[in-house]
Amino acid sequence: MTALKLCLPEAVTPQQFLAEYWQKKPLLIKQGLPQLIDMFEPEDILGLALDEEALARLITQHIAHDKPKWTVKKSPLDETDLETVLAHADDTLANWTVLVQNLEQWSPELGQLWQAFDFIPQWQRDDIMVSYAPQGGSVGKHYDDYDVFLAQGFGQRRWQLGKFCDETTEFIEGQPIRIFDDLGEIIFDEVLQPGDVLYVPPKLAHYGVAVDDCLTFSFGFRRPNMMQLLDNLVDVATSDSTLFVPMLLEQDSQPSGELTEASISQIQAQLLQLLASSHGTSLIRQAVSETVSRRQYDILTPEEALDEQELMQALSRDATLQIDYSSRLIYHTDNDITTIYANGQLLDELSDSERRLLKRLANGEALNHQDIFDDSANAVAIDTLMSWLENGWVWLNMT
Repeated sequence: MTALKLCLPEAVTPQQFLAEYWQKKPLLIKQGLPQLIDMFEPEDILGLALDEEALARLITQHIAHDKPKWTVKKSPLDETDLETVLAHADDTLANWTVLVQNLEQWSPELGQLWQAFDFIPQWQRDDIMVSYAPQGGSVGKHYDDYDVFLAQGFGQRRWQLGKFCDETTEFIEGQPIRIFDDLGEIIFDEVLQPGDVLYVPPKLAHYGVAVDDCLTFSFGFRRPNMMQLLDNLVDVATSDSTLFVPMLLEQDSQPSGELTEASISQIQAQLLQLLASSHGTSLIRQAVSETVSRRQYDILTPEEALDEQELMQALSRDATLQIDYSSRLIYHTDNDITTIYANGQLLDELSDSERRLLKRLANGEALNHQDIFDDSANAVAIDTLMSWLENGWVWLNMT
């Protein structure tokens, strides 16, 4: 696949988007992802939702005694689930939606569309989720805690955007999903056509309703939460023997049973001193890198892989190696030293050439035979490439 045009309006630069819109206000991007048009049809997604390895949900809304009641069934789904809603066997059925997570793991071609969002660091990418809904289908009025680009791939969906929500926003009680009744003042109300994209910042109330059979693809971006970082920081620090030495504290006369604020303040000061030191920076850097490079979903059972000869033949016939966007491949550079992480692990036994190629892959470059083998400074062994494929870090694009 050739380099994609960034998913932004012609009049909006990446710098302008990040300064004026990112996590601040929504943006409609007409024909932001035309590559999505008819890439999938509803039958493709409904069929995928039945796969035992798919992460799918069937969300239905029933009306009983004039009150809506939502239900959620998580994968594995079976044909009976879909037959019931497709046939509208229950007269109280109001609407239904099928959601499938982590689409890039099922379609590397779809995953390559992440390149259209390269103005946002790829370590913030979450996954691509698809929502199928028939006419009138919806998952209710809600908000997300992360940034999302809602891309229309098939059919039409009407989107309404309202207020920014917070921890005081009240959800409807007794429902299995977080929905509410009040969108607040409507600031956006439009129907998205195939190829259109709508950016929605975190906590902005939104409500999408299918105008006809439609597929909406959600490109989500999120950052780790504090609990994830603290948990991983402890894991990293556990291997540091210097941190197991008991603290030294000044001590004043006090009742034997009291833990004083002075003692707590000393302990806090030593913790903050550690975190602010170069030693602490190293621990935090590793903890953050492992956290943000960790896969959210378990890897699929791989299909039968190519052998080394088949891989060489494919590369010699213009196939390319590209990052597999269902994995997490990131790097950081400190004092001209580049460190690579893949799927939550530090890759600490890389040659300089391997490090250079993985860095280029992480940046979204497609590498051909010449990039990999013809430059003696970057050449790597074929068995190394095989291991990258087997680990799911890269994908062989043979189109």
